Amino acid sequence: MKTIQIVDPHIHLFDLAQGDYQWLLANNPPFWPDKHKISKSFSEQDISLRTTLTLTGFIHIEAGFDNERPWREVAWLEQNCKLPFRAVAAVDLTLNEVGFKLLVEKLVQYQSVVGVRHILDEDALDLLSNAQVIENFMCLNDKGLNFEVQMPFDDTSSVKALLNIIDKNKNISFIINHAGFPPVNVQSSQGLEWQRNLAQVAQYKNVAIKCSGWEMIDRKYNLDWLKEVVELCIAVFSTTRVMLASNFPLVLFSQQYQAYWQLLNEQLDVEYRQALFKDNAQHWYQLPGI
Repeated sequence: MKTIQIVDPHIHLFDLAQGDYQWLLANNPPFWPDKHKISKSFSEQDISLRTTLTLTGFIHIEAGFDNERPWREVAWLEQNCKLPFRAVAAVDLTLNEVGFKLLVEKLVQYQSVVGVRHILDEDALDLLSNAQVIENFMCLNDKGLNFEVQMPFDDTSSVKALLNIIDKNKNISFIINHAGFPPVNVQSSQGLEWQRNLAQVAQYKNVAIKCSGWEMIDRKYNLDWLKEVVELCIAVFSTTRVMLASNFPLVLFSQQYQAYWQLLNEQLDVEYRQALFKDNAQHWYQLPGI
């Protein structure tokens, strides 16, 4: 039986002995009743796959290891990971111009770094409208880095601010996280707004989207809803700009890592499975041929 190769483009590994991870502490937000399930260390060994599935590489997204000195997380990854991987480091987009440039210069010294993330979420409009933030995106543009866009795409005002930044920064690959947080009903007025806004950003060829984080919207998410979201994303972005990811270890809020990928493998159309499971992640995150 043929082995199916997977590059998981959205995982988080933790080392609680070395990192900070304030967000994982029980008395800090987010106040999830099941947060204890992920409040422990996770290594590369925890994301191995078996049977017909093989994990051949991954993209590590910053996880709050040390937001003041985000290069420490990258150094830890490079010392401890054996599989081919790329790293997306934490940045503070509100730093002054000198401080931001120094941080980016330090990060790009690490060979695994291909991009950065500042979680936008409910602060998206304020951040993306901020003059200093807009200036700092130009620094990322000069370096040709990826930027992870984590925000709800049913928020039209924030999407308009994002479009302004994308339009001015053609050298940045903007990667939408968690399918832009689709509503549970993608045909509701809120869902149609999400679809319209995705279509707006998809006009730019330097924008791609990762479908994951289902458990962030509903721990008991419906499989038909997942498939509908993936199909809508493909209709908007085509099969070359959509990636499937796990959001490990948060995927454990709903199911085990192996079970998640088996489920996707069973449900996905074979015609585009390799693109969504491996090829697109390899391309967008500049992972060497596997």
